[in-house]
Amino acid sequence: MSKREGAEVPANIFNLSSLAKLSDYSLLETLNPDPDATSDGVDFRPRQVYSGHYVPVKPSPIADPIYVSHGHQFFKELGLEDSLAKTDEFAKFFSGSLDDAPAPMRNMGWATGYALSIYGNEYTQQCPFKTGNGYGDGRAISVFEGVINNKRWEMQLKGGGPTPYCRGADGRAVLRSSVREFLAQEYMHALGIPSSRSLSLFVSASETVDRPWYSEGSRSENPDIMVSNPVAITTRVAPSFLRVGQLELFSRRARVNAHPTALAELETIVLHVIDREYSAQIGSDLPMADKLLILAAEFRDRLTSLVTNWLRVGYCQGNFNSDNCAAGGYTLDYGPFGFCEYFDPYFQPWTGGGRHFAFFNQPLAAEKNFESFCSALKPLLQADSEALEQLEQIVEGFSFAMQDKVSKMWAEKLGLDTFDSELFNQLLSLMMKTHVDYTIFFRELSNIPTDVSGISASFYAKPSKELEEAWSLWLNSWREMLNPMQSIEEVSGQMKQVNPKYTWREWLIVPAYEQAKNGDFLLIHELQAILATPYNEQSKAVEEKYYRLRPLEFFATGGVSHYSCSS
Repeated sequence: MSKREGAEVPANIFNLSSLAKLSDYSLLETLNPDPDATSDGVDFRPRQVYSGHYVPVKPSPIADPIYVSHGHQFFKELGLEDSLAKTDEFAKFFSGSLDDAPAPMRNMGWATGYALSIYGNEYTQQCPFKTGNGYGDGRAISVFEGVINNKRWEMQLKGGGPTPYCRGADGRAVLRSSVREFLAQEYMHALGIPSSRSLSLFVSASETVDRPWYSEGSRSENPDIMVSNPVAITTRVAPSFLRVGQLELFSRRARVNAHPTALAELETIVLHVIDREYSAQIGSDLPMADKLLILAAEFRDRLTSLVTNWLRVGYCQGNFNSDNCAAGGYTLDYGPFGFCEYFDPYFQPWTGGGRHFAFFNQPLAAEKNFESFCSALKPLLQADSEALEQLEQIVEGFSFAMQDKVSKMWAEKLGLDTFDSELFNQLLSLMMKTHVDYTIFFRELSNIPTDVSGISASFYAKPSKELEEAWSLWLNSWREMLNPMQSIEEVSGQMKQVNPKYTWREWLIVPAYEQAKNGDFLLIHELQAILATPYNEQSKAVEEKYYRLRPLEFFATGGVSHYSCSS
């Protein structure tokens, strides 16, 4: 890592020049550019990228950018003044125009390639060239990397225009998807779950694109109309945007000796992943085989913890391919995601996602991505049979590590010291038979109710007398398992730290982006404030509006209960 990693930084950054002084482009300085890239960054047509770790490319600025919002808490963490977000220089840079970037900022961005594996199966069919050389950042362009408050961050424009990986698309993101990603990233962070973060959101006052979407009240599974959408750019920030799919891309090339430096490029990017994401855990002086084995073990720990937390809060990634799986072990790419309201173990918000990426199947999807990750390391261990065997053992241990964490998580949600499988299975059956709201149920349970009336606020339908009796028996059994050495208040307080009160409800997000189309951003700002403290009790007005069951009219409604990946 750069010697500047521990550099002192100003307490407050109030202009772009101050931010520029903290730039430190480790990716550009460590990895190889595409040798076929243009010198001026005007590289917008889809083409095959055969080698190199990144393509230098200029973003395409959106026309007439208007400030929508910025990540207030994240600004504070970075030492950025709120006033910076509303300066002309900030708006220009983070809406895609880098021409006047103050030195030592670069006036060119970069896009990266990666491979695609779906549930562990390697694909090239979606690549326009049928080779896999066309996969990568089609509309995501990184524009800054630096060390801020002793942490390394990469800033990436989502919707920044086409790159060689755009596969013929326009490289734009619409306001709808940009609002969702902007709000969701900070909400996930507030839940205590590792995630990319939201820096800013700008919308064009004049530029639009057409996208398929749902007509009002549509019950169609797939979009049924074309809609003109304002284009927007949200800047997402992470320690890196390195993905499992990136390691796969270079591993596949190394396997078949695609070019003379294929194996060397794989080694370089793996070492870069370690440097960016695991330098605290992996010593630079260790032998390569040791580095790789620790890397696999550390990533397994992060990934199992991440997906366990997704289950805890009701999050479903929807499309958990290897290219949507961050090598650093945090949530990345908020496209067809959703949060479970009406409880269904196989909740899947994306119409194209399939059951294998459904809510309760995410541990299995994560395991497949982990297998792909470890397979990508194998060409670097071909001469070390002992290390390969150890790597296989790490892979085989994934399901046990996953199950152990998930069991402990369920115990915590229930306020128990240890997991009881019989009690839990009974609970799942009752939750499905009674049609409960996932978040409201566990929050109401956190009040340690003595009878079914204490959880009835989570029921979408009045249960039968038999179900009420079954709930009473279950509640009695559950209460008997609570730690007798703790008071009810102590158990309740602990449960409320893991069971959020406020969740993402798509039917409450839709009005925010619909109003934003007309230049009204107040609801976006309101949602930012509410989702910033999801575990806290809030005002009565907030509770009445945001702590309630999904209205009947939003069940099976396109764009609310389900949606395509169109963005």
